[in-house]
Amino acid sequence: MSQPQDLKSLYVEELKDLWSANDQMQKIVDDMAERAEDERLAQGFRQSSKGIAKHTGELRKLLSSVAGDAKPESCKGMEGLVKEAKKHLSEDAPGRGELCDIVMIAQYQRMSHYGIAGFGTAAAYAKALGRDEESAELKKMVKEIYSADDYASQFATQAESAAAQHDAVK
Repeated sequence: MSQPQDLKSLYVEELKDLWSANDQMQKIVDDMAERAEDERLAQGFRQSSKGIAKHTGELRKLLSSVAGDAKPESCKGMEGLVKEAKKHLSEDAPGRGELCDIVMIAQYQRMSHYGIAGFGTAAAYAKALGRDEESAELKKMVKEIYSADDYASQFATQAESAAAQHDAVK
């Protein structure tokens, strides 16, 4: 992130960062969808990928309205989270099955929480700048991310319970 000079430039930097974060997250979520053992989880990841793409399009529009022709700025925070997720998807990681699915859910939620924080921050900046429609749009995206996170939490609880029962039988 370059050094912001005022709240508007801070808002622009946040939008650029979120755009980059979304691009990075979408790629790893697509990989998770391919790796997921449970088809419902795979479908959830595919649905999330579509939501991320939708949010990226909305971010691009918001950024264009406030800064003209802008490009994403490399998001180092998401880069670290994606690197961690990739480590858990590597050949050394657990193969397929419940444990791998649980690990992917945890990584997905870490990345989602980063998005919740960023989109929420951008919404607050937009509101402070009197860009109420943009703030409302960003808040709507936060709610959608929360919804996906809730689904992941519910799925994780079911998968963890199944894995615990499986381990108890061993």
